[in-house]
Amino acid sequence: MERRFIINYLLRPHWKALSVAFVAVIVEGLADLFEPWPIKIVLDYVLGAHPLPAWMGSAVGATFGKDRWATLHFAAIATLVVAAFGAIASYVENILTTQIGQWVMRDLRQTLYRHIHALSLSYYDRHKTGDLISRVTDDVDAIQSFVSSSLLGTLVDVMTLIGMMAVMFYFNWHFTLIALAVAPLLFLEVYTLTHRIKQATRQVRKKESEVVSVVQETLSSIRVVKAFAREDYEEKRLEKQTLESIEMTMRARRVKALLSPLVNFIVAAGTCLVLWYGAGLVLKGQLTAGSLVLFLLYLGKLYKPMRDLSKTTDSISKALIGAERIKEIIKTDEQVRDSRRAVRAPRFKGEIEFDHVSFHYRDDRPVLTEVSFHISSGEFAAFVGPTGAGKSTIISLIARFYNQSTGRVLIDGRDIRYFTLKSMREQISFVLQETVLFRTSIWQNIAYGRPEATRHEIMRAARLANALEFIEQLPEGYETLIGERGQTLSGGQRQRIAIARAIIRNSPILILDEPTSGLDASSEKLVMEALERLMAGKTTIMIAHHLETVRKADTIFVMDRGEIVESGKHAELLSLNGLYAHLYQTEI
Repeated sequence: MERRFIINYLLRPHWKALSVAFVAVIVEGLADLFEPWPIKIVLDYVLGAHPLPAWMGSAVGATFGKDRWATLHFAAIATLVVAAFGAIASYVENILTTQIGQWVMRDLRQTLYRHIHALSLSYYDRHKTGDLISRVTDDVDAIQSFVSSSLLGTLVDVMTLIGMMAVMFYFNWHFTLIALAVAPLLFLEVYTLTHRIKQATRQVRKKESEVVSVVQETLSSIRVVKAFAREDYEEKRLEKQTLESIEMTMRARRVKALLSPLVNFIVAAGTCLVLWYGAGLVLKGQLTAGSLVLFLLYLGKLYKPMRDLSKTTDSISKALIGAERIKEIIKTDEQVRDSRRAVRAPRFKGEIEFDHVSFHYRDDRPVLTEVSFHISSGEFAAFVGPTGAGKSTIISLIARFYNQSTGRVLIDGRDIRYFTLKSMREQISFVLQETVLFRTSIWQNIAYGRPEATRHEIMRAARLANALEFIEQLPEGYETLIGERGQTLSGGQRQRIAIARAIIRNSPILILDEPTSGLDASSEKLVMEALERLMAGKTTIMIAHHLETVRKADTIFVMDRGEIVESGKHAELLSLNGLYAHLYQTEI
């Protein structure tokens, strides 16, 4: 299956370059096949007393002459010609296979990366980021390395084997059978160990992914690690995974290390048989010295591909395991995808409705149960409630990060599943509790919401987001490079950049997830001022634990255990003396 995946899915688009490389491989194989012949000619027809065969004698005589010196000149020039053809073919094959390998790596990495982006968030909830990184990098590299260095090299070895065996059988089939007597044992050994090597390689790749996962998780949480002084713990955790990786690698290496010595010993046994039997035939006058040397040279060339094929077992195993791991992701069907009837969404007015929506992540325990509500266009709606009530799930379903289990989510009266994801999400802006900024300039982070925005629009968005003052105080202003995940900025500054990003997007629907969480009073005031400008004329949904931020909401939905238990304005909910009133009194 993995072989078909590599051949059909990865190599077929590059069949033209592969065809040229294949021709080069044939020429290279023929050069290997003819390379020993000048030595036989010199030994038998120049130094020896044997006459040239009639067909060769007429060809050499017509070009070089008929004496032994002419034959020597012919053999010398033939050596150069064969070597030249072999060198040119080898160069073309190496260049083309490297080129194909690079393009295969590019195609595969882009396809895999695109598919990973298409997977639903539930897939990420269950899988380690480090493992995905390992598949995009190490597994793709393993396939690229196989295509560049082993694919056609293996073909050269196979063709060399077939050609040389044919020539050897033509000369003396008895002698050839003796030379090949060890071949079945050789192939049996390679086949048996290859299976064990593949199993061991699979375990090593899995453990290496776990090592990458530990490193990725630790580095992405480095502030927490330092805050709790857990560096020693994280070092020991990595050491444990590394030691297990070393153990598995050595287990695999012990299997691989058996291969080469056993092959060499079997090859030596075959060479021993040929020397013993061939020298006896020469002594009996049944074989010329040149033919024996030719056989020995062919035998060396015959066993070399066998050795090479045994050495490529490791490369092949890594490529097959890499293809297996990549195909596992590509075949994963957990995608929130466009339906066949999906159309581009028109400009939204912003009316949002949940119609008996239920949802669960992995098991039968529901996160939302028969949730129904309606938010009018331009309305400011807030969702509050205890942790785990299902508030974040509401906004994830509106943006269709997940598909609901039952019920319908509608925008402007139409089921969102009939809109293309891109056209729908282009009309929703987010300001999240954890603002994620990229390691690039300030202006590029703001323009991430709309890459085609002009410089004037970016500066206007920054001013409306109350970000202009601190941006202008930075050493390079809008060109200032932000640290990874925005760590070089304060929490309030990051939020104002996020608000500027949402302002420049100018979408009809705005989702705010704890936008003032963790901010000091002055930063919160600046952020709230910016949010009020951003919310003007938009349908706004805010999730909040700090209830003071939602007092002005047109409708407040109070959630508990996946259900809406109360709804209304701030004053109405307080008068009910229910869950909202309890949360508010607890807060003040």
